[in-house]
Amino acid sequence: MSGNRLAGKVAIVTGASRGIGRAIALRFAGEGARVVVNYQARAADAAAVVDAIREAGSDALAVAADVSSRADVERLVAQSLDHFERIDILSNNAGIMVAKGVLETTEEEWDRTIDVNLKGAYLCSKAVAPIMIRQEGGTIINMSSNSGLYHPSAMRFTEYVVSKAGMNGLTKAMALALGPYITVNAICPGWIRTDMVEQTDPAIVQRILDETALRRWGTPDDVASCAVFLASAEASFITGELLIVAGGRGMH
Repeated sequence: MSGNRLAGKVAIVTGASRGIGRAIALRFAGEGARVVVNYQARAADAAAVVDAIREAGSDALAVAADVSSRADVERLVAQSLDHFERIDILSNNAGIMVAKGVLETTEEEWDRTIDVNLKGAYLCSKAVAPIMIRQEGGTIINMSSNSGLYHPSAMRFTEYVVSKAGMNGLTKAMALALGPYITVNAICPGWIRTDMVEQTDPAIVQRILDETALRRWGTPDDVASCAVFLASAEASFITGELLIVAGGRGMH
């Protein structure tokens, strides 16, 4: 699917070398945006995303940066401006997950998850917000999780659930602070088939499917479609909202 809903826009997508981030970067480009493909370690995968975007007729730039580092984030934003001269959309997608409960999670695992999933979104948003305000317009889309709302995974993914619940609060706080020029919303996916969840116990997978009204896994493109909508003019009067993309699983 392609169109021009984001024509003339420049988007930064963090964690864009794989999974949901990759899908969002490709869909943004398919709608006319030029895209900064952020990654931390997967340089070859990020380069492949850039190549795909350029082959499709748009422009893209790969930038390595750890979103939990203020210096890295400032460099990411500076390189984006140097190359594209503006920033209209920020998709805070970078995230990690550790499959441990509250008593098994180490302090290092806790700190790293909160730093990447929550602090990273804060640092990136803080860095781009002044630019968007000067432009008198911008959009921030945070990648949260259904788990941050209903906490069904808290026993096995404690620090992840906490980081996403925090993301929901951050989304609402930023929406209030950054209006009227910037809209801030979050997408809360359910279980999406990415390499982060491919190793899940088959019994857990079956239980999740049984609890999902649509009886299927979500796909990265299911989430990317919602990101395109929130980044477009069609969503210009929507801010501070949490969009659940979970196939009906939240009803449980």
